[in-house]
Amino acid sequence: MQTHDIVSREEWQTARIAHLRKEKELIQARDALHQERRSLPWVRVDKPYVFDGPSGPASLADLFGSHQQLIVQHFMFGPEWEEGCTGCSLMADHVEGAFRHLDHHDVAFAAVSRTSVTKILAFKKRMGWRFAWMSSLNSDFNFDFGVSFGKDDQDRGEVYYNYQPQPFVSDELPGISVFYKDDAQQVFHTYSTFARGVESLISAYGFLDMAPLGRNETGPNHDLRDWVRHHDRYAEPEPGHTCGCAADPAVA
Repeated sequence: MQTHDIVSREEWQTARIAHLRKEKELIQARDALHQERRSLPWVRVDKPYVFDGPSGPASLADLFGSHQQLIVQHFMFGPEWEEGCTGCSLMADHVEGAFRHLDHHDVAFAAVSRTSVTKILAFKKRMGWRFAWMSSLNSDFNFDFGVSFGKDDQDRGEVYYNYQPQPFVSDELPGISVFYKDDAQQVFHTYSTFARGVESLISAYGFLDMAPLGRNETGPNHDLRDWVRHHDRYAEPEPGHTCGCAADPAVA
């Protein structure tokens, strides 16, 4: 465990003010980066993608509903999988709180996975989610947007992911894609991010990054796989515990 100097309140405040200057620089740089992202060129989506959902087929334009903006979570859930990815589930857990606000600010949200509607509905019910979740099992959508990979990729041992060649590690990988629909119902692809780029929508990491021990992802994977579980698989706290105690009995 990292050791820390124990200082007076005055010394602590001096150090904190110095760190605050760096935080403000980062915030300003991040604001500039967000503006640059919104200034990126767009690509018109001409391919007629059709998804399967609980109410039947839907086009990409249909996923917008009455909104002009759409955020799609490429949710890792392969055709042969029995449940959705744990990390993608962590991100999806954060959608519920934000969704009502997005819905009232001209932004639609949908998850898309390359598995059957039946599996999606069962897992969605289990996790208690309400957002739109569509199947792209009979569509090229996941492949075209660089988050699903076939046998040829596996045999070659390499995929094109996150805008560069990468070793094959899975037939499904995470990502987020953003779209805009104009008054003529034309759809434009405005942005996609992959790998750690999706972390900006996982606010649990914001809390952890502020906590004294940080993300505390100590291995063997040194990422969220070291600790994240589907939210219904954490052990319940012992009776009488009212604080946020450790979910794992082994470390309680």
